[in-house]
Amino acid sequence: MEWLYLTIAVVFEIGFALGTNATKGFTRLWPSVFTLACAAGGIFTLSLALRTLDVGVGYTIWTGVGSIGTVVLGALIYKEKITPAKLISFGAIIGGVVLLRVAAGI
Repeated sequence: MEWLYLTIAVVFEIGFALGTNATKGFTRLWPSVFTLACAAGGIFTLSLALRTLDVGVGYTIWTGVGSIGTVVLGALIYKEKITPAKLISFGAIIGGVVLLRVAAGI
């Protein structure tokens, strides 16, 4: 169940990051409400995952996978570029997540 909670937390993390850009410095009401709700949902579901996952594993996966999702969706939504350096970084993050899961015995 902890991995389901972590997956939900990652989705909230991505929504939070993308929503922050849409708030225009928290001057737009509905994007701001969305962003704050995602922040709260992400922290709450992360805390549920961390009841059984090590904090080092859970938090690192949450931020790492959230970062990848943010870059990919940022490219699709905001037309940001995905460069070769970003692709190499994705590989490093994914490799790190896999190694953390192996190290955690999962």
